[in-house]
Parts: sequence; C-alpha cells; structure tokens
Amino acid sequence: MLTNNKKESFLLFLGDLIIFALSLWLSLLLRDGNLSSFSSYLSHLIPFGIVFLIWTLVFYIAGLYDKYTTLLREKLPMTIFNAQLVNSAIAVLFFYLIPYFGIAPKTILFVVIIISFVLIYFWRIYVQIIFGTRHKEPSIIIGSGEELKILEKEINNNTRLGLRFVSSIDLDKNESLDFIKELTDKIYSEKVSVIVVDLKDSRIEPILPHLYNLIFSGIRFLDIDEIYENIFDRVPLSLLKYSWFLENISLAPNAIYNFLKRLSDIVFGLIIGIVFIIVLPFVALAIYLEDGRPIFYSHERVGKNDKKIKISKFRSMSALEKEKITKVGAFLRKTRLDELPQFWAVIKGDLSLIGPRPEKPDLVDLYDKEIPYYNIRHLIKPGLSGWAQICQENPPKFEVNFEDTKTKLSYDLYYLKNKSAMLDLKIALKTIKALISRIGK
Repeated sequence: MLTNNKKESFLLFLGDLIIFALSLWLSLLLRDGNLSSFSSYLSHLIPFGIVFLIWTLVFYIAGLYDKYTTLLREKLPMTIFNAQLVNSAIAVLFFYLIPYFGIAPKTILFVVIIISFVLIYFWRIYVQIIFGTRHKEPSIIIGSGEELKILEKEINNNTRLGLRFVSSIDLDKNESLDFIKELTDKIYSEKVSVIVVDLKDSRIEPILPHLYNLIFSGIRFLDIDEIYENIFDRVPLSLLKYSWFLENISLAPNAIYNFLKRLSDIVFGLIIGIVFIIVLPFVALAIYLEDGRPIFYSHERVGKNDKKIKISKFRSMSALEKEKITKVGAFLRKTRLDELPQFWAVIKGDLSLIGPRPEKPDLVDLYDKEIPYYNIRHLIKPGLSGWAQICQENPPKFEVNFEDTKTKLSYDLYYLKNKSAMLDLKIALKTIKALISRIGK
C-alpha cells in the first residue's frame, strides 16, 4: 500500500469533528465575551453535534475523505466551499424545522458556519502539507501499456504517495534483456528501495532470478496492477491476464450480502414506485401536451448472464423527429425523473439499485468482439447506478466509443472484485451527490 488511506480518512474525520466542536466553543465565547460554562456549551453541543455528524456525511459525499489524487488536490478549495454551502443550508433547516431542542441559534449558527469554514479550510491545507511531506522512496517501474505511463505520472506528481520513480522500463521497448545491467546500476546509483513490476507479464520470467537476488539487497517488490488499483480505484485492463480473473472474480454465494442487497432493492424500489405514482399524472400530462403519445419508452438491455431485459422510461425524445429531445424531456433527463419507471425492473429483479449499467444488445455484441473480457461484466445483475457512473468523468453514452467503454469496464471490474455492502452504500451516497449536482446546473 502506498498510503494508509483508512488511517488518513479517520484522522481527517476526527479532525473535522474537533474543529466543528471548537467552532461552537469559539462562537459562544464571542457572543458572551467570556468562557461559557460547560453546561451552556453542552446544551448547545448536543443539537449541534447531530448537525456536525450530518456535515461530515456531506463531506464524505463530496469526496473529502477520498484518496488525494492530483485532480482532487486541485479542486480542494472549491470542494470545501461547496460542501460548506450545503452544510449551512442543512443547519438552518435543522434548527428552524425541528424545534425539539428549544433553541433557534440565529447569531451562534451564523458565527459557527463562518468560523468552521475558515478552520476547516486551513486544517485541510495543513493536512495536505503534512501528508505531502512524507518520504518518497526512490523506485523503478517495469511493465508495459498505457497504464505504466499513467501510473508513473500520478505517483511522481502526487506528493502524498510514498514512491518516486527514478526510472521506468517499458517492456514493449526493451525486447532483449540488456536492461538488466542498466537496472542494477540504477538501483545502486539512486539507492532504489522499491521495484514496481508487472509479475504477470511472461517477458518478466527470464529475469526473475535476477530480481530474486535483489531481495538480499533489501529491495521490495510491488505488483503494478495492485498499485494501480489502489490509486485509481479501477483495474488496469492492458495488464490483465486470465489468471487475474481466476484469482479475483468469485461468484461464491454470500447469503448476508445477497439478502441485504435484494432487500434494499425491494424497499427502495417501492419508495421509487410511490414517487412514480405521485409524479405520473403531472409528467404524463406535460409529455402529452408538448408531444403527444406515447408517454413511456421501452428499450431492451442486456442483463445478468446475457439475459435480455426490458426497461421503461418516460419518453424524452420527440415522437416525430428522431434524435430531438423535447423541452419536457430535457427537464426529465436533467432531474433523472425519466428513469422513475425503472422501479418495476428493480422490484422484478431484472435490475438492482447498484451494479454495472446495462448496455444495448447491439453494442454488447460489438464490444464483446473488440474489447477483451467485456462479457465478464454480465456475471452480476446490472444496476441503476454503478461504480463507473460515479467515478468516470465522461462515461460513454449509447453510441460506439471503444476507449471510454474500456475505461468503464475497468471500473466495472473493480466493482466485481470488491463488491460489498459498504461499497454499495458509498456508490449510493455518491449517486445522491451526482443527482444534486446535476439538478443544480
């Protein structure tokens, strides 16, 4: 592991709670002009404590406890600002809609929001500096493919990662074993302590005895695909072999996980169904008045085990002009209301709330032929939202796009390997963030 992400995430979470509590104390101090009594502080801390926990949940959804890639580091100030705006709205609604605690802290609430925003910002910048000053071990990477370049760039540019590549060996450009002497010289001249290598590449086998001898010089070896997955939360497609699937993809029954997943599908499917019944008359009337019938649009998708499934949506395209989105349809897509009728497929069991997004049959046939291992994503039930949907910046739509689909598959494979109730919950929370962000645009 390059970073102890769980430890850092817990430290950030704990620090955020302490700062929120400190902000409340400072606010009371400013209001009263002296150190408030403990009983006064405690009477405020109980209701504010609930708000603070909700605030940390907002931080989690916003990605402020995620791994710090170079991209997240660049977006950090704006991410904190947006999260605190949402937190401010939540706090106002909490105290003025729930009068149970008997306080409506107008001034205190405003001061807490301001102080906490300032302290959180500097706390996160401080943590970034502290984690960024960690010692980076001189390292060498040996492998091939586009992922090698991506990994080398991210590790060398990300100050929070504990490696620094002083050299890279691309096996596609070094077909002979001449690089062994170069490798050895580099190890001793740069005091290299770690070698990241693609151990599954057959071209590595002839040099394994040389690598074995390096163990006695204190060299540690890390598998390139595990490092890549740990940093990017997806698997490197160009490095995968059949052995990877045999080692990592298992359909062994997990009774508790399967029960909870199906139970949540039914419960939330019914909730979506209630929302669907409420909005149906209004949406149906709006579609009919603008563009006539039909109200619904049904389409075929590929489900679990390549089974064809039918999914319905509110119609968003013009009935007469192909490829034209109606005004009502644009609103339905933006708010994702067009997908409400899919609740029936969730209750039936054709879809799950969480899973790889189902694809059109004609595109599946095409991708099966052109993208290795593509059909593996159909081993599990597709979902309304998935790991690729919340992680991939530009996921492919319903047109042919091989490169974006390969990236999407790399996220789907990560989900297949790591699927769990906690990962499903994380996807659900991130989906809520995506929906809110979309509606706000």
